[in-house]
Amino acid sequence: MALSKHINPNRLIRESKDKKYNHHHLISTKESHSASHPYGARYGITSTPKFHIPSKGTPAQIAYQLIHDELSLDGSPCLNLASFVNTWMPEPADKLMLENMSKNLIDQDEYPMTQEIHTRCVSILADLWHAPSTHQAIGTATTGSSEAIQLGGLAMKRLWQERRKAQGKSIHEPGPNIVMGANAQVALEKFARYFEVECRLVPVSVESKYRLDPKKAMEYVDENTIGVYVILGSTYTGHYEPVKEMSDLLDEYEQKTGISVPIHVDGASGAFVAPFAHPKLLWDFKLPRVVSINTSGHKFGLAYVGIGWVVWRSKEYLPKDLIFELHYLGSIEYSFSLNFSRPAAPIIAQYFNFVHLGFEGYRAVAKDDLKNARLLSRALEKSGWYTVISDIHRPKAEDINTQDFDEENPENYEDGLPVVAFRFSDSFQESYPEIQQKWIQILLRTKGWIVPNYELAPDLEQVEILRVVIREHATESLVDRLLEDIIEVTEDLIKEESPTNTLTLLGKHSHKRPNSAGKMDEGSASEYSGTYSKQC
Repeated sequence: MALSKHINPNRLIRESKDKKYNHHHLISTKESHSASHPYGARYGITSTPKFHIPSKGTPAQIAYQLIHDELSLDGSPCLNLASFVNTWMPEPADKLMLENMSKNLIDQDEYPMTQEIHTRCVSILADLWHAPSTHQAIGTATTGSSEAIQLGGLAMKRLWQERRKAQGKSIHEPGPNIVMGANAQVALEKFARYFEVECRLVPVSVESKYRLDPKKAMEYVDENTIGVYVILGSTYTGHYEPVKEMSDLLDEYEQKTGISVPIHVDGASGAFVAPFAHPKLLWDFKLPRVVSINTSGHKFGLAYVGIGWVVWRSKEYLPKDLIFELHYLGSIEYSFSLNFSRPAAPIIAQYFNFVHLGFEGYRAVAKDDLKNARLLSRALEKSGWYTVISDIHRPKAEDINTQDFDEENPENYEDGLPVVAFRFSDSFQESYPEIQQKWIQILLRTKGWIVPNYELAPDLEQVEILRVVIREHATESLVDRLLEDIIEVTEDLIKEESPTNTLTLLGKHSHKRPNSAGKMDEGSASEYSGTYSKQC
C-alpha cells in the first residue's frame, strides 16, 4: 500500500477526539467546567482557535496562559545569534515602555512631550553623524530600517525627477535607476521594485571583501542614477562598505560629466557602531555627497524592536511634496512616513538609551561586542576546521609591526560590525567531503542555538557560511559555551563513518512548520535575486 505524500495533523487530531456523550446527567455549565479544568478551562480539552474566531471568548488569564504556552515553542531570544535585533533592555526601560504602550506617535497635539522626545532623538542622531547643522537637518522615526530606506530612496528619486524636468528631459525614458552591491539586504531592492526604479546590483567578490566594489559600481552609474546605496555593515559578513572611496569616485564623475549622484548610507547596524568604535572612519555627513542616513534603533541602538530612523543632512534633500500637512488631529501637523499610526513607546525607549548610556556607554557596549566577536573568530580559526571570512579580528596592515599594539582597541583592527561569518576550512572539506555545513546549524539548534547557514551573494552563491551576531547579551561566558558546542557537534560529525539517515531527514525538514494555513505556496513570490532576505 502506497503511503500518503501528505498527512494533515489537524485532521488526525479532529478524527481522534473522544466522541461527545450526551447523557442528561452530564454537567456542562461554564462554571463547573472551569472548576474541573482550571489550567486551560474549556481549551484544556478543546483545540484553541486556529482558523475561525470563536463564538465565545475565554477569561483573560486563561487566554494568556494558552498563548504563552504555545509561544514557549519559539527559540530563545538569548540564544538567537542569527538576528541583529536587540532583545534586552534594563528593567526601568521595560517599565517606561509599558507606561507609554498606548500612545500613538502621530497624535502630536495630544502627546506633545512624546513629540518633543522624538525631535530630540533626531537632533541627537544628526549631531552624532556630523550633520552640518542640527537645526537644518531633518528626520523622522520609522518602524525600522526598511521604511527608512524607502524614504531615503524616495527623496533621491523625487530630486532626480525635479532636475530632469528642469532640464527638459524625460523622467520615463529610460527611467531612473539606483546602484547597490549584490550583498544588499532585501529592503533595498524592495525600494527599487515597489517604487519603479531600475535596480542595478553590482557583483561582489572575495577581492571586494564580499561587499560593494566602488570602482565596479561606477560602471553602473549614469545620468539616470538617482543615487547609490552604500551599506555600513553588510548583513552577510558585517563588512563596512567604503563610503569615502565611493564618494571620491562620484566626485570625480561629477567633475567630468557635471552629473551629481548622491549617496544614501544604509547604516541599519553600523550607524550605531561606527561612531563609537570607529570614530576616525569617514562615512557620514562629513562627506558632502552623503545626503541621508538610516539606522535601526532596535539593532545596535539597543532599543526593542519597532524603531528605525532616517535623517537628511538638510531640508533641501527632503522634497516638500513628500511632506503632508495634517489638519484633523487638533492642530497643524506634518508627516513624512510611509505609514501613519505607530507606537510611541519604541521612540521613548530610544531616548532612554541616549540618556542612560550616553556616548561612553554606547562605546563600551560596542567595544565589548567587538572584543567577544574577535574572541570567537580567533578560536574558530585556531580549531583548523573553520575559516573566518569576516575581518574584524584582523589587525590593520599598518599596525601589524607596531610594538605598542593595543589588542583591546577596535580601531587597530579592520572596521566592521561585531559579526563572525565562518565556513568549513578547505582542509576540513577535503578530509570530510560527506559532511554538509548546514548540519552544524541543525545540530546547534538541538542545543538551543540559532545560528544560520546560508549562501553568499550572487557570484559567490556557491559559498555557504555560518554567521553569529554578537549583541550586548552575548557575554564572554556565552561565547565560551557556544564555541564548546560548535566543537562538540563538529567532532560528532567527524566520528560518524557516514552521515546518518536521521541527520539527512533533519536537514530536509528543519525549516518546515507544522501549519501552512494562511501562508503562500512555493512559487508565489518573484524569483530570488540574491539580496539578503533571511533574519536580520
